[in-house]
Amino acid sequence: MREIALLAGGSFWTVQAVFDRVDGVLATTTGYAGGNVRNPTYEQVLGGRTGHVEAVLIEFDPRRVRYAQLLEIFWRNIDPTRENQQFCDSGRQYNAVIFALDEAQRAAAEASPAARERSHPVCARLRTPIRGGREVIPAEGGH
Repeated sequence: MREIALLAGGSFWTVQAVFDRVDGVLATTTGYAGGNVRNPTYEQVLGGRTGHVEAVLIEFDPRRVRYAQLLEIFWRNIDPTRENQQFCDSGRQYNAVIFALDEAQRAAAEASPAARERSHPVCARLRTPIRGGREVIPAEGGH
């Protein structure tokens, strides 16, 4: 059994490295999501003018890891109070975004900020949006 999650949290290599270590994650693919340019290159996305964010497509076995658990891991590995920046990476392409691919993911994603806030309160407003499912364009080889 396989399900898919699509998350953006700064550099896709950083996000990919986190989820590659999670038991129940079967595969990860780096790419670009949420933009308005067809088949952008890494250089175009890096330039910040395509509307894409660097994202990771996560294939997982829901019998071993739940989507809600992936969201908990996601929240622990981003700064949800930042916009146009994650850690040392700056620009729109590094925004954190949860892409909900169906209604069940949307419900879990909408519940997840409150759960995160209860366990790890922050003083600033959370700026990580939840968007509808989007196409992910796989990054070129080497990315």
